Amino acid sequence: MRVVIQEDYNKMCKWAANYIAAKINGHKEARPFVLGLPTGSSPIGVYQELVRMNKAGEVSFANVVTFNMDEYVGLPHEHDQSYWYFMHDNFFDHLVDMKPENINILNGMAEDPEEECRRYEEKIASYGGIDLFMGGIGVDGHLAFNEPFTSLTSRTGLRALTTDTRIVNSRFFGNDPEKVPAFALSVGIGTVTDSKEVLVLISGHNKARALAKSVEGNVSQKWTCSALQMHNGAIIACDEDACGELTVDTYKYFKDIEKAERL
Repeated sequence: MRVVIQEDYNKMCKWAANYIAAKINGHKEARPFVLGLPTGSSPIGVYQELVRMNKAGEVSFANVVTFNMDEYVGLPHEHDQSYWYFMHDNFFDHLVDMKPENINILNGMAEDPEEECRRYEEKIASYGGIDLFMGGIGVDGHLAFNEPFTSLTSRTGLRALTTDTRIVNSRFFGNDPEKVPAFALSVGIGTVTDSKEVLVLISGHNKARALAKSVEGNVSQKWTCSALQMHNGAIIACDEDACGELTVDTYKYFKDIEKAERL
């Protein structure tokens, strides 16, 4: 695992955007570069920087296929809290060369959710898998909507959301947890860790415990983010505020390693 510690949220997002752009630009295969994407507050700064780079001609999305992590069940595309809406409003609609047919987001209105999830997994496989999956984690360490005690080998499927998750997300629904959908469609932990690389963003004091569990804790279904420890291409990009519960030795180790990488 690689842990890249940046001074603040903005620098973390710029580092992550530069990393993703470099991977896209360095992709020499005829097949598209396949990029996994999250929603939520963590990636917004990354999306803003990637849009800037795209408009400046520093990175092209013409040969990029995207797969999003999750979608609420029961929200149509036009609902302003659907993840389809979020992705277009914050990212896709601002790119100059993103092809609509290359955008893949789970359909929360599907008549048969299980079939929708099976189809999603098959479509990922049809492209040869995901090259880089960017993600964020919740305060309880959940990755996508894989709440605590979700199997670390899980695949895309229907997920029940915990009360804690609905309370946290209620800020987008008039601060009423009852208005937050109780279910979502989500890629599995196994889906994410099958990717060639996984880049997880962790920022803020409230994510400090989750970062410590991801890096220093035991691999456990209780903290689904801990599955990153078993991935050969896992990278965590974090800010200083999120490092509050790392041991001093761990913090110094990763700072030293990244300093050496830059030399």
